[in-house]
Amino acid sequence: MRNKRGMTRREAVTVAAGGAASLFAAQAQAQEKPDSRRRSPKTYPFKKSINLWAFPYPDRMTLTECLQLAKDAGFDGIELNYDLENDLSPKSGTKEYAAIRRTAEKIGIAISGICSFLYWPYPLTSNNRAKAERGLELGKKMLQAAHDLGTQNVLVVPGAVHIPWRTDYEPVRSDICDRRAKAAVAKMIPLAEKLDVYINIENIFFNGFLMSPEEMNDFVDSFKSDRVRVHFDTGNIMLFQFPEHWIPILGKRIQNTHLKEFTKKGTDHSLESFRPLLDGTTNWPAVMEALDSVGYRGYVTFEYFHPYQHYPEALIYQTSDSLDRMLGRKR
Repeated sequence: MRNKRGMTRREAVTVAAGGAASLFAAQAQAQEKPDSRRRSPKTYPFKKSINLWAFPYPDRMTLTECLQLAKDAGFDGIELNYDLENDLSPKSGTKEYAAIRRTAEKIGIAISGICSFLYWPYPLTSNNRAKAERGLELGKKMLQAAHDLGTQNVLVVPGAVHIPWRTDYEPVRSDICDRRAKAAVAKMIPLAEKLDVYINIENIFFNGFLMSPEEMNDFVDSFKSDRVRVHFDTGNIMLFQFPEHWIPILGKRIQNTHLKEFTKKGTDHSLESFRPLLDGTTNWPAVMEALDSVGYRGYVTFEYFHPYQHYPEALIYQTSDSLDRMLGRKR
């Protein structure tokens, strides 16, 4: 029996089904099209990493638990921190680091680098010679630890004109700071070459040293060594400058990267001015594009100093989700 359009019931059902299929296909195609409200329309090849300071370590989590959580949350790597106690410290040696490396390999997460706060109590440019020498000694121990852990990246703070949060650091004139910093880094290069690791100089606005990308380039290039590179931190220059402006000037010198969110809307210029990713004023699309444009293919590591007091896993998963959106991985 035919309807008013001259079609049989079977023909009408077929046409209706075809229309529905076309609608579903159109909807699926629309879903596949990148939505800039959800994620970056462009996919970037950088590797996701997170610094150990975002975890409640060692008070509420062991290092193994942190490694496993980072893996479960979808990170490619984790950056570990060297201090005077805990798992990465002068108390540990090759045996202990080899065990950590095996644990990380078993879990399936890379160690993306080594970071440390020890350059503040023991600055390489200190007027106190004993502190400067201790800083150099610790810096060399970090190079060895990195080698034993299977990473090539060691963050180095080369010096400071001033350290606002410490009352025990006498300000150092900028030219003297520069001279001392270069002398200290030069002493680290032979060991870095032997161990096949990189001395990555970090930009830190608060220390009054290497305040522009041109100054950073001059400092790094002065050593004429491929072992001395840049550890670029997006948040450390956000108070007065913009990371997307620095990256094209630093270019191929960038060996490793910290992503620190910062808000220019606040008036607090302490560590409290740093925020969880995407909760600030950083132009992340511009930063990602700038890194890609200079050929960067390394880790982008979230650095944050305040593990959540309650349900600390939330910060780790939230950060992983934010990075997926920034890198265009989120579907």
